[in-house]
Formats: sequence, C-alpha cells, structure tokens
Amino acid sequence: MTLLLAHISDLHLDGSERATLRATRVMDYVRALPHPVDALLVTGDIADHGEEAEYEEAAQILTAPFPVLTCPGNHDARPAYRKALLGEAPGPGPVNRAHHIAGTTILMCDSTIPGRDEGRLDARTLAWIDTTLTALPRDRAALIAFHQPPVELHHPLPDSGMLEEPGQLADLLDAHPQVAAVLTGHAHTAAASTFAARPVIVGPAITWTLRMPWEGDEAADRDQPPGLAFHVLDDDRRLTTHYRVVL
Repeated sequence: MTLLLAHISDLHLDGSERATLRATRVMDYVRALPHPVDALLVTGDIADHGEEAEYEEAAQILTAPFPVLTCPGNHDARPAYRKALLGEAPGPGPVNRAHHIAGTTILMCDSTIPGRDEGRLDARTLAWIDTTLTALPRDRAALIAFHQPPVELHHPLPDSGMLEEPGQLADLLDAHPQVAAVLTGHAHTAAASTFAARPVIVGPAITWTLRMPWEGDEAADRDQPPGLAFHVLDDDRRLTTHYRVVL
C-alpha cells in the first residue's frame, strides 16, 4: 500500500507571535489538503527552550485528524516533552516510539544528548531499534526518523552537530533491509543524501532556513517562508519526496 507522509521539523515554538504563526500556517495547509496524509512526522526541536508552556502550545497547534508522530531534538527537554506534549509521566530517558501506519512501521527515535547539540543513538535506543525491527515481518517496510542527520551537509553549522558514531546505525540498517529510508531534521534546510545505501532526507525547518555557504555568510535566513516535505513510499519500498513552501 502506498504511504503518504507530511514531514515538518524545527518549529522552535517560543511563545512569540512569529513562531506561532509560522507553525499554524503550515498545519492549516496540511489539514486542508484535498487528499489527507496518512500521518505527519515532526523531527524535533518542537520547543525552543524545552518549557512545558511551549509543548502545551505545540499540542494545540499539532492537533490533526491524522496521526502526528514526533521525536525530540536538541532544544527539547525530555521531562517537559513527555508531560506536556505526550501526556505521560515526566522522565529523563530517551523517547522512542514505533507507529504502524498504512502497512509501514515508522520508528521515531530519540537521538538527543541532553545539554548538547550533537546527536547520538545511545545503547538503549539502538537495542530498541534492533528489537523492534527484528519483530516485524520481513516483508513489512519500515522508516527510521530522528533529529540530527547522520551525514555531512556541507555547512559548518549543522555539520558541527550531526549524529555521532553513525556507523552503529549503519550496521543496524545492514541487518534490517526492510528499512527504506532515514528521515531527519536539525539542519534547517531541505536536503537529500544517502546513508548505508539508503536515502536520508532532511525536512525543512518551520522557524528559519539555513543559508548555504554559496548563498551568503549569515546562516539564518528568516525571510524564507516555512517549508515541509511530502514522502511517498510505494509498494517497491521506493521513497519519493516532494518539498513545498507555505506562503
């Protein structure tokens, strides 16, 4: 069955009118699509300061008639994220969730290291990924999503905070061929590359867009409209991605 996903990232909700309007505009666009998506992925940095009030606002903005799947980013705080966004007891451990959507399993993984911009899939998370994928039927497609990209994107800002020790994830993917792609955020730029013989797709940011070195010296372009990605996963486990901006 063909799977249609919307993918947003890096809302950085901070209580400001600007952040609220940009996130609301994108969600209004996705909710109004003539053909609804199967799910929306949000790959981290939902809050800017990791405060409960920011997650309470996120919960309202992200309300939708389709599943909304989230994972934390380096700006997020696990206890407040759990309590105010997920409605769970606050706790400091990694927030990992598996979702079964339209014949595909989507693993939303916690790659954050509290207090640092760099990411890492710790031993607990790697074991959870392995166990979850091993339990799936071999013919069931899977996607893995987390915050920090596992590859360089050729800009010093995101490349200084990418996923550490990506070889551990690559070894896992080699053992689980049903994983069709890796989906991330963090870099504030729509990007596509490869990792472990699979596509790695970076969702654009809601808050601001990264200027690449050939576009200018100032990293943050706050005048660009917010963007999102649409992923189509077909019966051959081929992922096709379309990017849009929301004016």
